[in-house]
Amino acid sequence: MQYIYKYRSPLGGMTLASDGTALTGAWFDGQKYFGATLRGDAREADLPIFGEAAAWLDDYFAGSRPAAMPALRLEGTAFRMAVWDILRQIPYGEVVTYGHIAELVARKFGVGRMPAQAVGGGVGHNPISIFVPCHRVVGSGGSLTGYAGGLDKKARLLELEGVDMARLYVPKR
Repeated sequence: MQYIYKYRSPLGGMTLASDGTALTGAWFDGQKYFGATLRGDAREADLPIFGEAAAWLDDYFAGSRPAAMPALRLEGTAFRMAVWDILRQIPYGEVVTYGHIAELVARKFGVGRMPAQAVGGGVGHNPISIFVPCHRVVGSGGSLTGYAGGLDKKARLLELEGVDMARLYVPKR
């Protein structure tokens, strides 16, 4: 069984998902790939894991570095799991490029080169936004590109973490 919980963030509504034990999803309402890991049997519930996740998000949005990460359960291909593992290692208040992640993934899989676009797909399909900090990934040269929740939210999350936004920019379409 899957469960969902509605959370009100300063950036808008979020839907959290759980298998009853761990957090399996966290999306801004309406974002790209919203609820991609949910099945039709998900129902609203007030579980301890949602209380932990909400407390963590409350601390995060208050501008502090949350301490204890709630239990997370990610499921995906070996490639996506590798990308998400790297995302979880990006320190609070820092950013890395898609290209850097591509280098790390290529090394892990023993291949000479990994396209940054492939990494972008893995980052974009991250089902647990904020907790698995895909917002901390930027394009080469500091382009704020590729956030399923929207570039406005990505910029606000980075500002909240104290990232120097002077070297980052929103690409012109």
